[in-house]
Amino acid sequence: MEDFRRAYLRLCKEGGVEPQESIVAQLHESRVSTQACRLDLCGQSLSVETCSVLARVLHNDTEFTEVSFSDCMLSEEGAKVLLSGLFANTAVKVLDLKGNNLRSQGAEVLGKLLARNKTLRRLVLEWNALGVWDEAFSIFCEGLGSNSGLTHLDLRNNQINHQGASELALALKRNNTVEVLDLRWNNIGLLGGRSLLEALQKNKSVRQLETAGNNIPGDTFRALEQSSGHNSDRQSTLRESRSRTQVLNKEIHKLKEAKGRQFLNLMETIDRQREEMGHSNRSTSIQIGQLQEALNERKSAVNSLTAKLQMTEAALALSEQKNHNMGELLTRVKDEKEQERERQSRERKKAQEDSVLREGKLLRETQNMTETNIQLRNKVEELERRCKSQQQQIFEVKQELTNSTAELKLRLAQTEDRLEIEKRRSKQALEDMDGLRQKEVEQVNRHLEESERALQERIFKLEGQRIQLEEELSKAKAACVTERAQAEEELGRVRSQVRLEEQEHVSSVEEKLRSVRSSLQEVQLHCSQQKQTISELQAKNSQQSIEMDGLRRRVEELQQELAGKDQERVAEVSRVRVELQEQIGRLQAERTAQGGLKEKISALEREVKVLSSNHREALLDKESEMSSMLEKLRLRDAEIQRMKEDEANRASYLQSAILTYVQGSPLGHFSSPKK
Repeated sequence: MEDFRRAYLRLCKEGGVEPQESIVAQLHESRVSTQACRLDLCGQSLSVETCSVLARVLHNDTEFTEVSFSDCMLSEEGAKVLLSGLFANTAVKVLDLKGNNLRSQGAEVLGKLLARNKTLRRLVLEWNALGVWDEAFSIFCEGLGSNSGLTHLDLRNNQINHQGASELALALKRNNTVEVLDLRWNNIGLLGGRSLLEALQKNKSVRQLETAGNNIPGDTFRALEQSSGHNSDRQSTLRESRSRTQVLNKEIHKLKEAKGRQFLNLMETIDRQREEMGHSNRSTSIQIGQLQEALNERKSAVNSLTAKLQMTEAALALSEQKNHNMGELLTRVKDEKEQERERQSRERKKAQEDSVLREGKLLRETQNMTETNIQLRNKVEELERRCKSQQQQIFEVKQELTNSTAELKLRLAQTEDRLEIEKRRSKQALEDMDGLRQKEVEQVNRHLEESERALQERIFKLEGQRIQLEEELSKAKAACVTERAQAEEELGRVRSQVRLEEQEHVSSVEEKLRSVRSSLQEVQLHCSQQKQTISELQAKNSQQSIEMDGLRRRVEELQQELAGKDQERVAEVSRVRVELQEQIGRLQAERTAQGGLKEKISALEREVKVLSSNHREALLDKESEMSSMLEKLRLRDAEIQRMKEDEANRASYLQSAILTYVQGSPLGHFSSPKK
């Protein structure tokens, strides 16, 4: 850090640029603190000259691994100069350029940086404007496609449209290192989402893709999440398979080393036996010389020596029989190995048939192999013990051998030949075991590749089915839109007819009420009350028309919400159902209110009859008019009742149509439990 500060001050002095005190203070604070690998200039206003000095310093710097220039208000020229200093840098792994409003030149320089720099792992470009210029953003995407080191890329709030998303998709088809890509709060849209989905079908490295706030339809958004999830699952399975193959390779290497050690131990024991045989031969030759001298002196000991020779021959016969038993034991061991090979072949066949349980079977096979190895080691130890016991017996017999040196040499040569043959056989057996293990590993790798291919084919088939379902959904939506338009037209016609009839009825009622006012002053109070009731009915009718308009607007809003937000269909349908139930309750309340009005009208009729008893002569003609008015009012109530029933039927029809549409859509499965 001190070297970096000195280099910055020196270059500022050489270039005639006044060093910024804030940068020097920041470098001093970072030097005093323990964060010597991070350069944080967040919020510092950097001029073009300061950017050129920093670029020259960063060109040869090897201390900082994280560099932050967020919210530094970099100009286009300053960003170009500053980023050019990182072309040959081999230390910086994290670069933060958040909130610098980088545009065309910044996008071009970033593309060149990604094409040349191979050590950068994380790049933060949030709150910039890289997607405004299509040509510059295409250069950035070309650099991203040729990059082989970047793993995390943050492009939030960069005004990327569908064309920029298609360029980014082309880059992702060529890039195989980016694992996390953040594209939130851009303007990718439907076309950009489809191009990204097509790119993810070829790219297998992106395991996390953030696309919220891009006006992407719900089905495309879910398809992007599923494809990125498939990539993450695939990478996890690959990591598991690699770890397991490494474990198997380590176990195989350990087995090879153990076998090599056993072979070296056998060779050492054989060399020891040879040395002991040489010592015994030399001792026997000395003893033979002494015996030859003693033969001239002690001829009387010939009979005893012949007896000893017979005993030695019997011991040799016993040793030959033991060697024969050893050969039988070796043949048994070979048979057991062949049986183990056959059992392993059967297990491999079962593993090919049951690919789902291959991991458990591999673990069982490794356990069985370790057990068999332990058994073989135990058997080898037993054989070594037997060999040692036999060697001790042979050594004791050799001490007693005096006159049979020639026969012993011949038999020793035969035993050496047999030992060499056994060595060759053991070497061949070890080579066969290694070859079998290698073949097993190759077969397991082939099986994994075949399973991956089968999964990819299944994914392609599922995507084709999804595209067909999307086409069927679009057709059903178009049919539903046409049906709703027809229903709205019918509602408009009925409403216009009802309004005209109501206006005619109201005008006739007003004329008749005026005639009643001019004729009878006493009945004016009752007529005014009737006018008030009529005005209340008109207000209620206007409220009903307003409610119908609100319902129509609500239906239009539901259409927009159904077209734009497929995820909220079930909630909207339930909300509409509740509102319709509330409206039905309101209509029932109005119906009860109309019953009260009818009772009031009957009371008025009784009062009119009481008054008519006093003014019977003057109101004979008026009673006929009142009866006709009452009949018209009853007809109007019947029409209003019929209109309400028609509106309730239409609302039920609309509700049933919406329910059938929702149940017919792919989200109907999710809406069923909420019902």
